[in-house]
Amino acid sequence: MKEFDYVIIGGGCAGLSLAYELELKKKLENKSLAIIEPRTDYSRDKTWSFWKIKEHNFEDCVIKSWNSFEVKSSDTSAKVSESGYLYQSVQSDLFYKKIINKITQNPNVSFFKSINEINHHNSLIFNSVPELKHNKTNLWQHFKGVEITTENKIFDPSSLTLMDFNCDQRSKVHFFYVLPFDANKALIETTWISEMNNESTQDYDKQIIDYIEKNLEIKNFKITYSEQGAIPLFYNQSSNTNSVQIGGAGNMIRLSTGYAFLNIQDHSKYLVKNLENLTLLKKYRIPKKYQYFDKIFFNVLKKHPNRMPEIFVKFFKSFSNSAVRFMSNKSGIIDDLLTIGKMPKWIFIKALFNNE
Repeated sequence: MKEFDYVIIGGGCAGLSLAYELELKKKLENKSLAIIEPRTDYSRDKTWSFWKIKEHNFEDCVIKSWNSFEVKSSDTSAKVSESGYLYQSVQSDLFYKKIINKITQNPNVSFFKSINEINHHNSLIFNSVPELKHNKTNLWQHFKGVEITTENKIFDPSSLTLMDFNCDQRSKVHFFYVLPFDANKALIETTWISEMNNESTQDYDKQIIDYIEKNLEIKNFKITYSEQGAIPLFYNQSSNTNSVQIGGAGNMIRLSTGYAFLNIQDHSKYLVKNLENLTLLKKYRIPKKYQYFDKIFFNVLKKHPNRMPEIFVKFFKSFSNSAVRFMSNKSGIIDDLLTIGKMPKWIFIKALFNNE
């Protein structure tokens, strides 16, 4: 079997981002790379959204950008008409096509369905497949989204609905997310934050149809695409020391937001820049202060799910660039203080000391 210098396990967002960065930085001119990925079809299957806190390599894969958004509850709403940072959505098929077209021009890059097809004993291995040790108290952000088209011009493509809590909460945290790509087309997603330990929240299709027909008052529409997934809001506890963990396996998901795309890009750049010295460097990670902040946030969320619509709307009513940097784990101490200052004080102080 052929031996490879580098092996990437998992050809999803993290694996392909790393492969693309290796190719861009000309690290594969005299080195071989094997990508282990069982899928044979790289069609559209995901939408990655994030605040554009910095430049990235995939601007040409962005299907839409917005600088206005709304957060709604049953009682009130928060509208931000001019956000300081663009909110962007990358469509996965465009992302896949761009990277695969680039890296497959290099004869040193090969795809395999199983790692057993290659000799990897002396390879530097990058692993994007997490070992999730789930228990019944762990939270997940689980969702289903559908893209719909309408005959009439229904949507305002200049503004997205970041969170709409006008839906059945079922003692959990539930909101809808609406990305209008143009006046006749939008991605509508039902999103839950829960332990996902039963199926009571997973009648996604009914939730979506009810929301479209009752909340959006759309009767005539066509579903053209759907996606479904579950993001673990807890860290991967891998004991594998024989590989460099990337993506979800490398804990590149910001737990309180589910955002990972730009973290993955930063991690890929770091790994490629330090490729020759990875064993000597500290493991790249999202700063620990965000783990601390997220733990407090989840303490509140678990104990007071009914308060979360109110908390989110209040937070976004005083929205600022500091908040974006905080949510994107790029904040300084002033940003942190300004953001924390917008939270309901007493409920978060109790969560801090876990006194309830």
